[in-house]
Amino acid sequence: MEPLACPICGAASEPLDVVDVSKSCVEPSGTYLPLSGTPVYYYRCDTCGHCHAPEFLGWSPEDFRRRVYNEDYIRVDPDYVEKRPAVAAAGLHQTFGHVASSLRHLDYGSGSGVLSRMLRESGWNSDAYDPYASPDVSFESLGRYELVTAYEIFEHVADPHRLMADIAGLLREDGVLILSTLLSDGAIAPRQRLTWWYASPRNGHISLFSKKSLTALATRHGFNLGGFSPALHVMWKTVPAWASDFLRTG
Repeated sequence: MEPLACPICGAASEPLDVVDVSKSCVEPSGTYLPLSGTPVYYYRCDTCGHCHAPEFLGWSPEDFRRRVYNEDYIRVDPDYVEKRPAVAAAGLHQTFGHVASSLRHLDYGSGSGVLSRMLRESGWNSDAYDPYASPDVSFESLGRYELVTAYEIFEHVADPHRLMADIAGLLREDGVLILSTLLSDGAIAPRQRLTWWYASPRNGHISLFSKKSLTALATRHGFNLGGFSPALHVMWKTVPAWASDFLRTG
């Protein structure tokens, strides 16, 4: 198989490994889906460490709705319905609750909008947007926000630069993006089998970021990048007063 251009930095990505399209994140718990016999090839860039499954670039939103984000999705990600939004809402309110009434917040990739609903119940001005779960919401009508969150979104996107451009267009110049995606450092290596549990096409995990590739993505779009853990990250251009303490700790 021929090398492909890395979707982050443009350098050559070499074939790394192949997994079944049914491979899911629940497998470490012992719950395995039947093999489909359909292979998914992941490529890795030696320059920035980004790992990706290029065939998904050709999928339409309807393909993703039918084959990934369908009625069986809860089997491979049971926490997305209530548990993960509740944890995120509690953390956001603890950190920014004192200024929540003065912020416009958008949860990008919101699923059914549970996180925004929970925040609104706590006095937030929060909107939800998800191109798959709520296609009737016009992206162009959203406007700009002081705070955008994107929890477990970046790993689902075949074109990370398109995602960053969309989010940048939703942020004020002094806006802040909080995102979660688990970094692959120490979990993916060249010329080794791809056994990382997070590399799961059935969950839609098709873009696996290293710290270097996530930094390169942020820099390309004019953002600074900070991190609180291997999974929780923050991007910003200009530090707003309401988030200055938060960004210092990140």
